[in-house]
Amino acid sequence: MGAAIPILLLALAGILVGGAWSMYRQGAGRGAVALVAVLALLAAAGGVLWLLPGDSS
Repeated sequence: MGAAIPILLLALAGILVGGAWSMYRQGAGRGAVALVAVLALLAAAGGVLWLLPGDSS
């Protein structure tokens, strides 16, 4: 399961980016679009950071 988590986080980030773009194109409020975009960035950052090598003790 450990190897699947970064893939799932990056997939979630992609879905959220698409959702933010769709909301923007449909004229949703700025706050809602910004919230979804920030969540996408957090998911992407989490996925990338999970892949970085580190101390696994």
